[in-house]
Amino acid sequence: MSGNGRRRLGVMYDRDRAPEGLPAFARALEELPVDDLWVVEDLGWAGGATSAAIALGATERLHVGYGIAPAPLRNPVLLAMELATLARVYPGRLTAGIGHGVPGWMDRVGAGTPHKLALLGETITAVRTLLRGEALTLHGTVIHVDGVTLVHPPSVVPPVVAGVVGPRSLALAGRVADGTILPEGIGPHGVAASRARIDAPGPHQLTVFTYLAPDPDSFAFRALVTEQASWLGVPEPELFAAAGSPDVAADRVRALWDAGVDTVAVRPLSADPLAEIDALTAALAR
Repeated sequence: MSGNGRRRLGVMYDRDRAPEGLPAFARALEELPVDDLWVVEDLGWAGGATSAAIALGATERLHVGYGIAPAPLRNPVLLAMELATLARVYPGRLTAGIGHGVPGWMDRVGAGTPHKLALLGETITAVRTLLRGEALTLHGTVIHVDGVTLVHPPSVVPPVVAGVVGPRSLALAGRVADGTILPEGIGPHGVAASRARIDAPGPHQLTVFTYLAPDPDSFAFRALVTEQASWLGVPEPELFAAAGSPDVAADRVRALWDAGVDTVAVRPLSADPLAEIDALTAALAR
C-alpha cells in the first residue's frame, strides 16, 4: 500500500505560530534537508488554502501539504477551484488533505452532520474528479452537483489525501483517496493496523504527523500527550512521539519510516523550531 517508497521528511508550521511568520519560516526551511512543509486549517486559526499559497509563493523547492480541510466547511467545487489555482501556479508541489473536521468545532458553526462518512467520501470524489478536468455530476447523500467543470484544471493533478483515524474512515480513504494522513501519536504498531484497514488497491501515500519535543518532561508536552491520548483512546504511555534528544527523535522518525510510512511530518514544539529541525536532520544524516 505504500506509495513511491521514498522516505520523506516533512515539517508542520504549527497553528499557534502567527501567519505573518510563515514566509520567513518557509524560506529558512527550504535551506534544510526537508521535503515538505505542512500548513494547518483548524477552526479559528489560519485558513489552509491561503497558508498553502503563502508557503508556495515563498519557496521554490518545498512541497506543501494542506492539512486538513474539513469537509463540512468546504463546498467541494470551491475547494477544487482553490486547489486547481495553486496546482497550476505551482505544479507538482501541492498535496491536499481533506478530513471530517473536529465534530465539536463543526457543531459550533452549524456544520455538523450525521453523514460524516458519506460527506467525506463524496467531497474527496468530487474534488478529485474536478481536478482531473472532468465534468462533475454527483447526486449523493450530501453532495449535489450538476455538470460542473473547471475552466482551468491543473496540468499536474495534486494528490488528494484523507486525514482520518477511525476504522471505517481508513477503509474509505483506501477506496476514494490518493493517500492517508494519520494524526500525532500513532506509532509503528498503529501504522501497521491502519495500513491493513486502508487496503488500497494501488499506490497510496501514507503520511504520519508526529510531535517533535526536545523535552519530553515539559508541562506543555505532557499536556498535549494527555489531550491527544484521550482523543485517540489510548493510554498515555502508548502515545508515540519523537521526544527527547535529536538522536532519539531521529530513531523515532526512522521507526515510522521502517513501518512503511512515506512521509513523516514532525510538529516541532520548541520556541526555536528551525533549530530543532536542524538538529533532527543532522541526527538523521549520521
